[in-house]
Amino acid sequence: MDAAKVAQLKLFVQQCEANPAILQDPSLAFFRSYLEKLGAKVPAAAYGKTESTKAAPTVDDSDDDMPELEEQTGSKKATATKPSESDNISDDESDVELDTEGVVAPDNEPPQKVDDLTSEVTDENRENAQVAKGKAMEALAEGKLEEALQYFSEAISCNPTSAILFANRAGVYVKMKKPNAAIHDAQVALKINPDLAKGYKWRGEANALLGEWEESAKDLHLASRLDYDEEIAAVLKKVEPNVHKIEEHRRKYERLRKERDERRIAREKEAANEQVKKEQEKSAPPRAARPGGMPGFPGSMPAGMRGFPGGMPGGKGNFPGGTPAGMGSGSGGTPGAPGGIDMSKILSDPELMAAFQDPEVMAALQDVMKNPSNLAKHQGNPKVAPVISKMFTKFAGAGAP
Repeated sequence: MDAAKVAQLKLFVQQCEANPAILQDPSLAFFRSYLEKLGAKVPAAAYGKTESTKAAPTVDDSDDDMPELEEQTGSKKATATKPSESDNISDDESDVELDTEGVVAPDNEPPQKVDDLTSEVTDENRENAQVAKGKAMEALAEGKLEEALQYFSEAISCNPTSAILFANRAGVYVKMKKPNAAIHDAQVALKINPDLAKGYKWRGEANALLGEWEESAKDLHLASRLDYDEEIAAVLKKVEPNVHKIEEHRRKYERLRKERDERRIAREKEAANEQVKKEQEKSAPPRAARPGGMPGFPGSMPAGMRGFPGGMPGGKGNFPGGTPAGMGSGSGGTPGAPGGIDMSKILSDPELMAAFQDPEVMAALQDVMKNPSNLAKHQGNPKVAPVISKMFTKFAGAGAP
């Protein structure tokens, strides 16, 4: 592509960024339409007062956000679907009802040439500038704007270091509905004298003509503080309601955005907790089946514990009376249990059932089951000894005639 054309395009885009009102020009409607098709957010200033903003606020499909937006903004929108994580709630004022009466299309005339602001000005040129300024003021009083513009330009050419001359010409441009030219001159005036009230005043009024309400209000308030006049107050009466609407709109969307983010965080936290729970369930060791009998001993007591061959030594340690040899052989009881013992008496004992959940107790019981003579080494364990004592007490009772 031709480098010169690319440079021109780049310059045009920069101008649009600095002043979106340029896009109000009917000849650029095709470009604005192209931007809208691309999904670009076209600001309200890009539309004339007779046009409706076609760029919809960028709100992707969402679940619970969209109904709330409909309720609070009063806009009619289609029923929303599930949101994506990239959904974006627009705070563009393009969907706010603003008073755009008096807003004009931008003027695209090239700005007036500005001479060296630091050049030396002779006394003669200063006098000539004052004469031309006087003629400009007379023409302005008579409503002859073109003539006033011509004389102010003549005065500026004689004295390009005068901030007030640039500010006065900016005022003429505002009255001629040429806001871009007015902004240019006002900015030159403020560059020469940053405390010049008229520079802020005319730039503020020019921005109001372009629908740049917040920029306008900022300049007009500053101008009013520097040098109040009734014209500034009159413009502010129109500008400030629009600014308040925009600010309220942004606060509303900021609140909705915050609520949406809080809901998203809550959903993510809940999903993370569920994932952790599933991982824990997957990594947990499988629990042994317990169709009956003691926990960890499917069906009943292991064969090694049935009857404890040879019995337990009488009166040994915490086991008074010892255990009868063979643990008795009464009829009935639980199938698979030692010597006809009713295992339900053990399984219904809450203390024993609680003890069976202790890995240390179960390890000791299994050790004794494998070799009954190992009982002695567990008698000094305060956790294990009472359990074994209680078990054998039940065994002895069950085996008694």
